[in-house]
Amino acid sequence: MKTGVIVFPGSNCDHDAFYATGELIRQSSEFIWHKDRKDLKGFDLIVVPGGFSYGDYLRTGAIARFAPVMQDVIEFAKFGGSIIGICNGFQILTECGLLPGALLRNHKLKFVCKNIYLRVENNTTRFTSKYTNDQVITVPIAHGDGNYFADEEVIKKLEDEQRVIFRYCSENGAIDEKSNPNGSRYNIAGIISEQGNVLGMMPHPERCADRVLGNDDGLKVFTSILHSVERITALSGTI
Repeated sequence: MKTGVIVFPGSNCDHDAFYATGELIRQSSEFIWHKDRKDLKGFDLIVVPGGFSYGDYLRTGAIARFAPVMQDVIEFAKFGGSIIGICNGFQILTECGLLPGALLRNHKLKFVCKNIYLRVENNTTRFTSKYTNDQVITVPIAHGDGNYFADEEVIKKLEDEQRVIFRYCSENGAIDEKSNPNGSRYNIAGIISEQGNVLGMMPHPERCADRVLGNDDGLKVFTSILHSVERITALSGTI
């Protein structure tokens, strides 16, 4: 599996994503500079990492969506390529229209940085196949604009199509207001696109992917994608 990690001015999780997709799962990974136009056909996964692209000026993700490389990322998505947008990456993916909704200021208007619990809502996706349904995992968050918002029509479509992949929850898996760190509607922490190939999530799986950190709950996001790529490769070899 070959991964490309987009690097913007202000990215601060690009090296974590590079390490997770390279060293931890022992696959090829490379950085892609935001100003470079890049043929992404040879890649299996593109990571739009967390951080503060362009200093979060104007609005989170609003400037990054116009970066030259994002034209190639959008084209990559159209042809079914796998994309993960994490934290600021999620914000960028909503700004450029690859995912619905928007990320607003946290409901208490404060930056939140801590470990939270997530419940896996759908383990049939290419990003979650190594988890079990309703599995509770611990993943860190670090954001000031993580409050997922969409209108009722969009929310209903996401729910009906099982495109809500992760929800903020309690240690026991309960979905309640107390477990919601930012005010996101219906405790939504991660969603996928209609085609199922684009994932946006506010929590950071790349920051909890190595056992040396005391928690590797996020690693299965990346091993799930690897499994999907290996399965597609095996199937194409039999045709």
